[in-house]
Amino acid sequence: MNTKGIITNKLREAFSPESLDVSDESYLHEGHAGHRPGGETHFRLYIVSAAFKGKSRIERHRMINSTLAAELGGGVHALAIKAQAPGEAGLPDDEIR
Repeated sequence: MNTKGIITNKLREAFSPESLDVSDESYLHEGHAGHRPGGETHFRLYIVSAAFKGKSRIERHRMINSTLAAELGGGVHALAIKAQAPGEAGLPDDEIR
């Protein structure tokens, strides 16, 4: 399974999201730090889950980082996260890593 599939499966298992989109944006980073031939280094995710209700943006990112620790410690160089609870709107994208 590729990295995108692993990330998607881990997030589904951990957060039972109402909505989840994981995009490999590695092609946008060719020639930049952390890029490798074949991609799978830079990802953007949008997730809506009840697990984030009442949590701060930092807490949400920590929850996701913990879930994806193996990937973030391995080949994933950058992860942009937009994490919301159901009914929330318009949180800004945040680059982490």
